[in-house]
Amino acid sequence: MHRRTFLATTASGVAVAAFPAVLRAQGADTIKIGFPGPLTGPFGALAKDQQQGAIVAMEEINAKGGVLGKKLEILFRDDQLKPAVGAQRTKELIENEQCEFVVGGLAAHVQMAINEQTKKAKKLFISVSQSDEISAKPDLGPLTFHEALNPTITGRAVGSWVAENLGRKWWIIYADYAWGKQNHAVFGEVLKKHGGTLLGSTPYPLGSAEFSAHLPKIVAAKPEVLITVTPGADNIAFLKQAISFGLKKEMKIAQPLHWLPQLKEGGPDLYADIYASTNFFWELEDTIPEAKNYVGLYRKKFNTPAGDYGAYAYSAIHEVARGVTLAKTVNSDAVAAALIANPVYNHYKGKQWWRACDHKAFQDLWIVKGRERSKMKGEWDLVEIVKRIPGNQELDRTCAEKGFA
Repeated sequence: MHRRTFLATTASGVAVAAFPAVLRAQGADTIKIGFPGPLTGPFGALAKDQQQGAIVAMEEINAKGGVLGKKLEILFRDDQLKPAVGAQRTKELIENEQCEFVVGGLAAHVQMAINEQTKKAKKLFISVSQSDEISAKPDLGPLTFHEALNPTITGRAVGSWVAENLGRKWWIIYADYAWGKQNHAVFGEVLKKHGGTLLGSTPYPLGSAEFSAHLPKIVAAKPEVLITVTPGADNIAFLKQAISFGLKKEMKIAQPLHWLPQLKEGGPDLYADIYASTNFFWELEDTIPEAKNYVGLYRKKFNTPAGDYGAYAYSAIHEVARGVTLAKTVNSDAVAAALIANPVYNHYKGKQWWRACDHKAFQDLWIVKGRERSKMKGEWDLVEIVKRIPGNQELDRTCAEKGFA
């Protein structure tokens, strides 16, 4: 996996690197958005996709005259997948760089540290990571918004579909950190609701590339379905070892999410017939006008189809711009109030909306399956859509369950 920032990737990256310097010279003519994310480490490919999605949004908005006559500037920082570093980078972005807003926080555990800094500074923060806690008490702040799906929504959607279509005897392997634990809990609840049996669970340290010690126990249990909650680079490492050990022949494999960078790196022989959900797949450009616009801009800029997590960042930057336009100010309180008062938006895949109690974005998602190599129409034709799951607040916990009256 290539672990680098967009500043060093291509000629287009060089152009972007020069761009912030020009904007900084303009001073009051810019609106700064801080964007911390794990540019290095096992989430590096996903972080790169998010950077690129944010850049596409910034350039699209600036090409149309900016916001309130000002250009957007996005300042990216590496949080190293560490909460303490994420907190420090966020503080620097706000205090030293005078960022008015913060978008980012790809890793669930790091975004919580970012959120604490934005709450202290009273700055609007739009999280683009999966998390159940970020939109619940006590973590949600008055200026905290959550653009991404969360483990409850994806777990309930994927888990219900799997239980109804693939089998009800499961084994779950999951990364032992916030996102993994949340998924494990939700999948367990869904399976119980469907009258299934959890044969066993295996937690492992995030970033571990060695799974062979766990595989014999999973095979011996003979599950109908193996649920793998292995994010980023861990997903490729696990699937390679699991398939080599023969698990793909013995059971169905499903996971909460498919990510385009991992699908491309792992390839169709690895991901064929593995089920998951996604918030976005670039082939939606064929049926959704907003998707066609986003994918076209992304492809023109980076010469690849747009990824799923990058779409979160693209949408979040557009929501900052929409909020500022509605509020006619960069004041975070006013922008937050404007977004809640005008909750419906559509930037890249159809209608989304903010729920007032928890500032959670609700949106469509899709159950997809890895496509066999022989059925691919091109190198990026990596999944086939099995089912669309319409945006539905009932898939998430209720406001009361999250601690709101």
